[in-house]
Amino acid sequence: MSAAPAIPGLVCADRPRGGLRLLFVAPYVPSPIRVRPFQLLRALAARGHTVTLVCPLSGPADDDSLETLRRLCTVVAVPHGRGATLQAYLRALPGSLPLQAAHCLSPALIAAVREVIAGGGFDVVHIEHLRGAEVARAAAAGLPATPPLVLDAVDSISLLFERTVRHSPVLAARAMALIDLARTRRYEAAYGRSFAQVVVTSPEDCWALQTLRAAFGEPAGTQITVVPNGVDCTYFQPPQTARDPASIIFSGKMSYHANEAAALFLLQEIMPLVWQQRPAARAVIAGAHPGPKLRAYARDPRIAVTGYVPDLRPQLAQASVAVAPLRYGVGVQNKVLEAMAMGTPVVAARQATLALNARPGVELQIADDAQSYADRIVELIDDPGRAASQGQAGRAYVERHHSWDGSVRLLEQVYAMARQTVGA
Repeated sequence: MSAAPAIPGLVCADRPRGGLRLLFVAPYVPSPIRVRPFQLLRALAARGHTVTLVCPLSGPADDDSLETLRRLCTVVAVPHGRGATLQAYLRALPGSLPLQAAHCLSPALIAAVREVIAGGGFDVVHIEHLRGAEVARAAAAGLPATPPLVLDAVDSISLLFERTVRHSPVLAARAMALIDLARTRRYEAAYGRSFAQVVVTSPEDCWALQTLRAAFGEPAGTQITVVPNGVDCTYFQPPQTARDPASIIFSGKMSYHANEAAALFLLQEIMPLVWQQRPAARAVIAGAHPGPKLRAYARDPRIAVTGYVPDLRPQLAQASVAVAPLRYGVGVQNKVLEAMAMGTPVVAARQATLALNARPGVELQIADDAQSYADRIVELIDDPGRAASQGQAGRAYVERHHSWDGSVRLLEQVYAMARQTVGA
């Protein structure tokens, strides 16, 4: 696997001797579903860093993930149910704070983060997502001195909201995005006031945050670094068994409006065109919390709507084609990387692949409308040799460019730069 590229101007690129003491603040319990913080924690621990995780606990559903996390790091979990989130939203609504930033904002969580920081000895505080940013900022504001704060913004949420307002067919999603858009732009533009370094998953998100900073007249001091998502290529392996000859899979958390819109696009517009040519083709919608519209399609024997699956690998191993027909979104799509790691040929929206360096027509296929999706899908179904070749090329691509170890090596460089900035 390729080594992580060096960040210009930074002389320390390898593992710090003895490892760092890191405080990791997350706005939810990292889990295999919330793959980025979960895998970063695993890779940080594997590289010898000592990590303390502080996060809200929403309920018993998080118990299995907490058990896994406690084998990697010290965990401080603060109860914070849906009622607490709703109260936080209502408190934020009349003001200027983005609702996303208020998501888990509570006196108990702020106090827990402040207490852990005050215990001393941390080299860096790593904050996950806009949803965790205000908790860490508020906790640090109550202390005379803190370690450098590094924000993994993941995506530009204001860019996501802009696209949601323009493209989402889900009225509630458009309304919420519109409510939060202006205040999220202001908040993201000012990241440099509170955080020593900022990290995102893709060049597009980096550009969006830099553009916001300039538009609001904020100084350009804080560097924004791209640390791409990885994929666990040991866990996601190409199958040794034969695939279903005409099975098309779309995976993702279906309560996320962009995924729901993509799934409906697949079932309502793409699959009818596929069925005109290949009547035996099957569509599989795999992911937690499908809404009533999606569940209704399961009455069709050619369509499976699985709901939550604890292990996606059998579904990907069986599929002849994986699709990602997202009409809007930001960042790196893990569903694309995981399918490629499984050797499953991918047909994806251009938008879903902007953060990748994969070659269209070699490592994946690009489609722009329902007809082009149907054409690419049928071509792969009809030519198993081509499908296998693309699957092998996709697997090789993620092995070269998307290891979590490589992502953490980049993150270590960001930590070193943050410590240099504050004179650590």
